[in-house]
Amino acid sequence: MPIDLTPDIQPTRVSEPGFEFVMQTRVLVNPKLRVLGNVGGSGDRKMLEILGGDFEGPKLRGKILPGGGDWPLLRPDGVGIVDARYTFETDDGVYINIINTGYRHAPPETLAVLDAKRAVADPNGYYLRTYTRFEAPLGKYEWLSKHVFVGIGERHPEVLFLRYFMLL
Repeated sequence: MPIDLTPDIQPTRVSEPGFEFVMQTRVLVNPKLRVLGNVGGSGDRKMLEILGGDFEGPKLRGKILPGGGDWPLLRPDGVGIVDARYTFETDDGVYINIINTGYRHAPPETLAVLDAKRAVADPNGYYLRTYTRFEAPLGKYEWLSKHVFVGIGERHPEVLFLRYFMLL
């Protein structure tokens, strides 16, 4: 039976989305990058160990625990796929997991600066964005598990800064 697509039914217009700043993180990674190799022809998989760091925002602050990791995939077209997981400990002792997925791309000369990790590339000259999920326990921080977040990254030789915004 065909579906009646009555043309006079229109969706209710939802307001345009906005963003609210949530926090900035400083993620310290082991400078020794491990190359795991080409995975099924989809690109070169690498591995970075998370050594620690910290985070701070209007509603939360604390430290990044050592032991997480990032397993970026460099596709044949030069686009890097972010695949990172690590754990926060808030200043009041609550553990929150973060799962980052996203993209990194730039002109070849900018990628060379970023990959050499000897200088800072202008963050306006490359794209490093994540869509982020948080796993937070019920209570004070459960709002993190109920919203959509995006991160904007800035790579320095020894640290990765990510600024997180909640989609309203």
